[in-house]
Amino acid sequence: MLLPETSARIDALVSSRQSQGRAPSLIAAVVRDGAVAHVAAAGTTPEPTADTQYRIGSITKTFTAAMIMQLRDEGRLELDDLLQRHMPGAPVGGVSVRQLLGHVSGLRREPDGPWWERAAGTSLEEFLDGLDPGMLVHKPHRQFHYSNVAYGLLSAIARRITGESWIDLVGKRLLTPLGLTRTTYAPQEPFARGYVVHPWHDTLREEPRHDAGAMAPAGQLWSTVEDMARWAGFIARPDPDVVNPTTVDEMTAPVAISDLESWSAGQGLGFQLWRRGERVLVGHSGSMPGYVAFLTVHRTSGVAAVVFANAYNITFRPGELCGDIVTEVLDREPEPPRPWRPSDPPPAAIAELCGRWWFMGTEFEASADGDELAIRPMGSPAPPWRFAADGPDRWRGRAGMNDGEALTLRRDSDGRVVMLDIATFEFTRDPWPDI
Repeated sequence: MLLPETSARIDALVSSRQSQGRAPSLIAAVVRDGAVAHVAAAGTTPEPTADTQYRIGSITKTFTAAMIMQLRDEGRLELDDLLQRHMPGAPVGGVSVRQLLGHVSGLRREPDGPWWERAAGTSLEEFLDGLDPGMLVHKPHRQFHYSNVAYGLLSAIARRITGESWIDLVGKRLLTPLGLTRTTYAPQEPFARGYVVHPWHDTLREEPRHDAGAMAPAGQLWSTVEDMARWAGFIARPDPDVVNPTTVDEMTAPVAISDLESWSAGQGLGFQLWRRGERVLVGHSGSMPGYVAFLTVHRTSGVAAVVFANAYNITFRPGELCGDIVTEVLDREPEPPRPWRPSDPPPAAIAELCGRWWFMGTEFEASADGDELAIRPMGSPAPPWRFAADGPDRWRGRAGMNDGEALTLRRDSDGRVVMLDIATFEFTRDPWPDI
């Protein structure tokens, strides 16, 4: 639950955006630790609830990407596999799985034919038959270029590997294990009809709800704010029985910066990233004719927001509203610091390394954290370098600047540790050692 004043502020944000933005209905959910902490709704067409389905558009891509990463973790593909490995003879076979996931494949945004969002979808076979070398509008990995085509191709790779359809794979691998029972391929009542609002008077035109066919992996799914809250909770705190947490870390790290002027937005492997002040938020936007949706997650705190509206041409940005909601919660209700608690003495192998170390006249502190060694410059607010034992007198970086690097202990003739060799950088107990 939120504090009453925080809930009131979010209610006010949602009601003002619905009124000013001419949304037939607008609903937002605040998420904490994977559960809905507050729902704010406005509008009467329909009167939305936490169980009302909306079309989530390109938020669907986060599920497609997670399914592909599951296959990678199982050893059934590699991110640097070229498309031609799984689809020999494909006219654009020189792009990689990683590039497809991160929108840096150079592929154009949409497939051939009429606008797929406003037309009945084609079969996967027809989609693949429509591929041609001209679909590459940039050299791969030269620049960020959003591509719905890429996600159609990712589903084709998954089908070649497994023999199963995209929706069957996403269903059994993600929707069912996470209990997302109201996230479905086609709408199920109660669901909000989608509209376009007339620009000069307040009338509505209902939009068709086509099956996207081969492009379904890019934007087909329908869901509720309650289900998306559960998905947001998973993104923040992944269940290792579904997707390895380190894999989700990999998916939410930047592959490309999509805003080269201010570096305020980037793209991961299936997730979009945004900077809000000193915070980085992850998630995805979504739109289909008659619908806009947004999912924003602050993974560090587990606070997230979901926003759905059922009009394509609302006059506010749902992403800004989603970010405003997360920011309001984090600013008004910061996470309390964890209480300090005494611990058992550290293992002897760590205890002898604790204390002050020096490198080039700069003081560092080494301390115990469970079975790991943490090292940081004195007074630095940055996360420490973390090391885990990796053999006799040898440690391996687990986090921070020296992630993956080796730490080797140097001892004197009496067996005392006198130097930490970290990736050839020599740390000593003496602030002014002889060279």
